[in-house]
Amino acid sequence: MPSIELQIQNNIATITLNRPETFNSFNREMALLLQKTLDDCKTNNEVRAIVLTGNGKAFCAGQDLNEVTSPELNPGFRKILEEHYNPIVQRIRTIEKPIIAAVNGVAAGAGANIALACDIVVAVESASFIQAFSKIGLIPDSAGTFFLPRLIGFQKASALMMLGDKVNAKEAEQLGMLYKVFSSEIFAEEVHKLAIQLAQMPTKALGLTKRLLNQSMTNNLEQQLAMESELQIEAAESEDYQEGVNAFIEKRKPVFKGK
Repeated sequence: MPSIELQIQNNIATITLNRPETFNSFNREMALLLQKTLDDCKTNNEVRAIVLTGNGKAFCAGQDLNEVTSPELNPGFRKILEEHYNPIVQRIRTIEKPIIAAVNGVAAGAGANIALACDIVVAVESASFIQAFSKIGLIPDSAGTFFLPRLIGFQKASALMMLGDKVNAKEAEQLGMLYKVFSSEIFAEEVHKLAIQLAQMPTKALGLTKRLLNQSMTNNLEQQLAMESELQIEAAESEDYQEGVNAFIEKRKPVFKGK
C-alpha cells in the first residue's frame, strides 16, 4: 500500500497521506514520495488546484518516532529536516497553484506546520492542532516558527509552542489559524466545492498572488509595490485576463483555462 495516494480529477489533484495505522506520521519513504508527488502536480498542466489530506482518523501526527528511535532506520535529524520537511514546505510555497490543506483529524508537530504552510486551511470540526515538540524536548520545525506567529500573533504562537496546548478546530478558526471549519457530515463535500472553485479560477493570477504573498513576508512597502506592478503587468498579458474582461463586458460567466 503506497504511503501517498494521488488522484487527479476535474483539474484537482488530491494527495492523501496514507499511513493510517501510524496516524499518517512521516517516515523517510512517505516524505520523499510526497515531494515527488508535489513535483508531479507542479509540472502537470492538467492540475490547477491541489488538496492535501489524510486517510483515517488523523491528518498527520508529525514524525514517526519509531523511525527515529530505531538505530537501523533513523536517518538523523539533519537528514529529516534538510531532506524531508524543509523541501516539502518549500514545494508547498513555491508551486504556483493553490494548495488546500483539508485537515480531517489531528494535526500534530510537523503535520500541523505543513498544514499551516498551505494556501487555504480548512478542517473538520473534530480536528485539532498541537505544537507537540516541547512535549519531547524539541523545537518547532517545518516552518512553524515562521508561519504561526504571522497567522495568530507572536504571543499566542509563543504560548502554544512552549506549552504544547491542543487547539480544537473552532478555536483555531477563531485565532485565525485556518479559513473555515465544517461538520463531519459536509466536510468532504465542502472541500470538493472549494477545490472545484479554485480549479476553475485564473490559475496564473492565483500563482502570481501566491508569489506576492511569499515576498510580503520580507519585503518593505516600496519593494512590494514594485513587485505588484511587475506581476500585474504579467497577469494582464494572460489569456485568462482577456477572458475575464470579455466575460464582464458580455455579462456572462468567464471560462478560465489557467493560461
